[in-house]
Amino acid sequence: MSDAMTNEDIIADALGRAPDIQIGSKDGGWHLSRWRQFVGSYSLPALPDPVFTVHIAGKPQVKIWDKDGWSDASSMPGCSTIVPAGQQTGWLVDGELDVVTLSLSSDMLRAASADEQFRRMKFAFADPLGVALSRQVIAELYAPPADDRTEYIGALVNALKAHILRGTASAPVDDVPTSTFSAYRLHQIMGEIDRRPNAHHSLENMAETAGVSPSHFCRVFRQAIGIPPHKYIMRKRLDRAKEMLSHTGLSLAAIAESVGFASQSHFTRAFRQYAATTPSDFRKKMRDIG
Repeated sequence: MSDAMTNEDIIADALGRAPDIQIGSKDGGWHLSRWRQFVGSYSLPALPDPVFTVHIAGKPQVKIWDKDGWSDASSMPGCSTIVPAGQQTGWLVDGELDVVTLSLSSDMLRAASADEQFRRMKFAFADPLGVALSRQVIAELYAPPADDRTEYIGALVNALKAHILRGTASAPVDDVPTSTFSAYRLHQIMGEIDRRPNAHHSLENMAETAGVSPSHFCRVFRQAIGIPPHKYIMRKRLDRAKEMLSHTGLSLAAIAESVGFASQSHFTRAFRQYAATTPSDFRKKMRDIG
């Protein structure tokens, strides 16, 4: 077993704290971590593997050391940065910083003939799809346990990795929002669905909030999340129904209404398709386990 320090070991040592959460796949050649840090300047030693960094929240004033001073450009929530292997970096944080890092194995990149784009520093660029995927991974990691969550998170990370390997600047401009604010709006919409899945989230209203046409919004949403908006809403409603079936004694009709279904029969059909069991049988199973 190798004693060599990983990217995550080095970052944790430089920041003086471990990541808030960390997952990885040795076979897949990646490690994903979330870090939350506060005001200060930080010197990061050279990393053994390149890392893709996504600025998901916090203050909009993060700079890097550039030759003889702090950079004119700043990273803000919605920006991404590529740090190549073997390069020391300095960071200036003006307030709370919340980032996700995806370390990619140098061996895996060479095998995929994709190491060229990771040989140079690329700071604070707009990459809405990468940001949206990263935020969704984090949302799922903090979500209540579900039977298919591990598989779903793995699929999201693989989609993020595939996007990065393909080249973050290679997607057609019309297929993704071109501004970091558009990516932020997409995240806001997803958060609102997560908080109130029972509400009426019309395609027209969501597209208006995002500042794009309904057809463009559907393309953006599906590319970022992997499923169309109506299926995402349905999944969140049924996830909420699972929680209520597990932890309340409400009737099926009451649960159906509270999560946004027009009828109990519609709820039962949708639940069976999603969970491969009826709501009644799911509740019985949860009670037997508990």
